[in-house]
Amino acid sequence: MSKTLDKPLPPGSVIGILGGGQLGRMAALAAAPLGYRVHIYTPKDDDPALQVCDGRHIAPYEDEVALAAFAEAVDVVTYEFENVPHKTADFLAGRVTVRPDPKVLKICQNRLREKDFLASIEVPTTRYAEVTGPEGVARALRDLGSPCVLKTSEGGYDGKGQTLVKTGDDLESAWKRMIGAVDGGPGILEAYVDFSAEISVIAARSAEGQVTNYVTVENHHRDHILDQTIVPARVSEQISGKAEAIARHIVEGIRLVGLIGVEMFVTAAGQVLVNEIAPRPHNSGHWTIDACVTSQFEQFIRAVAGLPLGAVERHSDAVMRNLLGDECESWAEILSDPAARLHLYGKSEARPGRKMGHVTRLSPRNWTL
Repeated sequence: MSKTLDKPLPPGSVIGILGGGQLGRMAALAAAPLGYRVHIYTPKDDDPALQVCDGRHIAPYEDEVALAAFAEAVDVVTYEFENVPHKTADFLAGRVTVRPDPKVLKICQNRLREKDFLASIEVPTTRYAEVTGPEGVARALRDLGSPCVLKTSEGGYDGKGQTLVKTGDDLESAWKRMIGAVDGGPGILEAYVDFSAEISVIAARSAEGQVTNYVTVENHHRDHILDQTIVPARVSEQISGKAEAIARHIVEGIRLVGLIGVEMFVTAAGQVLVNEIAPRPHNSGHWTIDACVTSQFEQFIRAVAGLPLGAVERHSDAVMRNLLGDECESWAEILSDPAARLHLYGKSEARPGRKMGHVTRLSPRNWTL
């Protein structure tokens, strides 16, 4: 049985975070001004969040002895990425409050469960089918139409574990590429969306049921990795309003306590289709650190700690760009631009395609709170 906090955490409490990547790092930095300490649990001893935390456990996610000790050391647990084994979250939930609930994690870390959940609450997505091998891909291609996107049902990110397939392709080879990227199956085949824009919305829900969302933003990818986020999205008010309503509907439907990123496609016909949801801070929300009253990371901490949610109004429009690989070496040039806000993640090795930091350029706007 899961434990539940019945009141907000007072300053001085310890927030445990599963995962030690850049999202955990920025969450820890946001927790400190609110008076909270952060304890990181990660299998990796060089994760960037370890540079800014108060406590740490470095152990496999399956190590129940280490997990029990971690639970004793913290007052609430959350996670900074959704590929934490849900059994880990379930184990911890019997000892300490876990937010979002492990049931949310279980839904969001599996693309089939995620799509089925969205369908159950009448959220529009592209058409999809479960596939367990090349023969199933061939059958589903006939039903869904060509081309489609073949994805692993679990794991994979930034384009890993997915490939475009069409009628006549070598599906045996495509299947091997898909499962080889994440060492497993089954898969999901999704109808290809000929979109006019990729957008996303970050929304939060508190333990008391308060719901907020940030403005709809526009995303551009390079080699399947988010390259640039433009704030606000260059779409109509009708489209942005529809996207924000969908995000609020999802956080209510999934009974979230925490923060969620909702990635969506806009079709030429004006449909808004949900692509994926992530129950933690999202790359397309990094601009909020510098442009909003309350950043997505502070909002995340507020929700997890049981506090009222903060104001989401922005004082500036913004363009956020990821620094991938050795692009982080341009730090001196970036700092010479007075409109730029640089965030480096403290990672030791700048590999191609690795997110080493981000830079946000602000355009102040007339606003009132």
